[in-house]
Amino acid sequence: MKYDYLIVGSGLFGSIFAYEMKKIGKNCLVIEKRDHIGGNIYTSKEENINVHKYGAHIFHTSDKEVWEYINQFTEFNNFINSPVAVYEDKMYNLPFNMNTFYQMWGTKTPTEALEKIEEQKAEANITEPKNLEEQAISLVGLDIYTKLIKGYTEKQWGKDCTELPAFIIKRLPVRLTFDNNYFNDRYQGIPLDGYTTVIEQMLDGTEVKLNTDFFKDRENWENIADKIVFTGMIDQFYDYKFGRLEYRGLRFETETLDVENYQGNAVINYTEREIPYTRIIEHKHFEASESPKTIVTKEYPAQWNPGDEAYYPVNNDKNNEIYAKYEELASQEEKVIFGGRLGTYKYYDMWKIIAEALNCVKKEKKLIE
Repeated sequence: MKYDYLIVGSGLFGSIFAYEMKKIGKNCLVIEKRDHIGGNIYTSKEENINVHKYGAHIFHTSDKEVWEYINQFTEFNNFINSPVAVYEDKMYNLPFNMNTFYQMWGTKTPTEALEKIEEQKAEANITEPKNLEEQAISLVGLDIYTKLIKGYTEKQWGKDCTELPAFIIKRLPVRLTFDNNYFNDRYQGIPLDGYTTVIEQMLDGTEVKLNTDFFKDRENWENIADKIVFTGMIDQFYDYKFGRLEYRGLRFETETLDVENYQGNAVINYTEREIPYTRIIEHKHFEASESPKTIVTKEYPAQWNPGDEAYYPVNNDKNNEIYAKYEELASQEEKVIFGGRLGTYKYYDMWKIIAEALNCVKKEKKLIE
């Protein structure tokens, strides 16, 4: 065998695995079907602005080990995600907090806000929610559901909320403080040099082949290394023998504008279903970039079809049952390691991908020893 490990995919999981294995003298080859490294966290420098090519990626974690690990590759800024939602030309702070409730009802104290929410929950009188709509109303009342949840959720899933199962929304956090920090995590920020720089450092010294599809020359790739780390779609790896897993897709429209500041915030959500995009991202606000121009991206949820880029696993009962069959096959593999969101059919935040990759490396090192 020419290599110790063939790593399929150059996202966070595969790149961390390659980096850690290189440190102990293992020879890795990374193949990537796209024309760039980094998977969905890929950023490109345009107009002195780091553009998040596949949607906003805001790093946040409460895991100190993960935070210190990723910081060895770059310096992070102190960006705090404070999105704003637009509904019928009115703006509301997110997550649901005292600013949101004041904007919606004019309430000024936590007691007043809670009374309003409880009043609406009592009016709805939903004891056993049958769908997502009833579940959301039973948690936060009709106003918040109608203005900030309904349209956005229906766009994301491509279905009416009455057709979606209640379990999708297990809880809706309500903050009774005037705090617009979207995440509760202790460590938050975005790399000053963009995420691509992080991946470049991880893969420095490792052989990488871009525009290379594992499945177009599968026999060759399966015989080129002692082991394979596979971060692609697990159902495709097994030739869909138990059926295809479902995903939701995304479509991006990015444009450069001849103004310094377009919307005054990194992320603004549009919660009416009639507006086809879910949010507009203004990339320069992630890093306070100095540029006379700005770059914005409209993000459109899309029906996913085989061959499209897969973004969000549809983790309903039907798909989870199918995945369990693939997972059973994967557990019997001696030569193949599955990782990442596509390899494990889970939606992961970045910190969780890092933690999973490091855990995988730890197990592999034990086997080697």
